Amino acid sequence: MPEERSRPLDPQHLGDHLDRLYRAALALCGGHRADAEDLVQETYARVLARPRFLRHDDDLAYLLRVLRNTFLNRVRSERRRPAPVELDAERDGLARPGDPRHPEAALEVAELLAAIAALPGDQRDAVVAIDIVGLSYREAARALRAKEATITTRLHRGRARLAENLAVSRAPSPSTTTAAPRHRPR
Repeated sequence: MPEERSRPLDPQHLGDHLDRLYRAALALCGGHRADAEDLVQETYARVLARPRFLRHDDDLAYLLRVLRNTFLNRVRSERRRPAPVELDAERDGLARPGDPRHPEAALEVAELLAAIAALPGDQRDAVVAIDIVGLSYREAARALRAKEATITTRLHRGRARLAENLAVSRAPSPSTTTAAPRHRPR
């Protein structure tokens, strides 16, 4: 059996993966741009803090694992702290007042990213890796250290749960349906 050789992670090429890492972070953070940017920055800070040696040629898979672990560490530490108060709850960070982009599309993207963030961890990771980052099933399996068939199952279940959650959130509430008023006899 050939011996696996490790190679140093080249810091000069880390910027090549910035867009894909940011998209993954955006999905993990529920569409909050500032949180996603902080997550990517923290990921790069961890990776660059000391020399890293990889056994495989896939820098992106390694960076996605570090991003995911950084996110999970952040979630764990936030659970131990009191929740911060949101100063501006009306803004979701996707569209500013007066922005010429379509507010309906921004609302749909924010709703989708929030639904992805609410998925169970294994399903969320599969959806992010394949649908957001654009990895192949094989690349996602390698990045998430799972079998390709497992990734397929998690992705299917995650997409089904997303569709269900988005359908429920768009269903009209009973208070918005028009019903004939009831008259009580006097």
